[in-house]
Amino acid sequence: MQRIKSFYIILLTALIFVSCKDDQKANQNNNQGVVSTFYFIRHAEKDRSDSENTDPELNQRGLGRAMHWAEILKDVELDVIYTTDYQRTSMTAAPTAVKQELDVKYYEPQNVNIEQFKADNLGKNVLVVGHSNTTPDFVNKMINIDLYYEMEDNDNGSLFVVQLINGQATSQRLHINCNCPKERK
Repeated sequence: MQRIKSFYIILLTALIFVSCKDDQKANQNNNQGVVSTFYFIRHAEKDRSDSENTDPELNQRGLGRAMHWAEILKDVELDVIYTTDYQRTSMTAAPTAVKQELDVKYYEPQNVNIEQFKADNLGKNVLVVGHSNTTPDFVNKMINIDLYYEMEDNDNGSLFVVQLINGQATSQRLHINCNCPKERK
């Protein structure tokens, strides 16, 4: 009986200690602010050889760019990668997902609940791969301002970075050059 009491006392002490540690960590996060960082890119260059194909793969240059994105993002400890369910977006995300050992989550741009998306990714580093029209629109919804417009058809090198710090949004758009192989004709 004494052993059982001792076991429960030790268990209770451990639970209280862990609970206090969690409370300290939560208080530190509240004091320092919770930072969520989102990296938005458009898919890399797609194969345009068949104009009837609505879901083309990446061309050679696009494959090079996808590898380039993985290299650019290698020092960012991503927590999650989202992509639309198209070959060109999945193929763009794949090298980064492999390099960071992450599974890709699929999303439908027209069905994203922005507030839920923010809540689901609170405190995380997130990569989102989309399209020339959906990427700027998604960024605008995240920052709650119509700041960015549909991307040019040849713009596969824009990187939008959105940071949410205690719910306050900042954004920037970077243009990343790629010395990717030219498409063979």
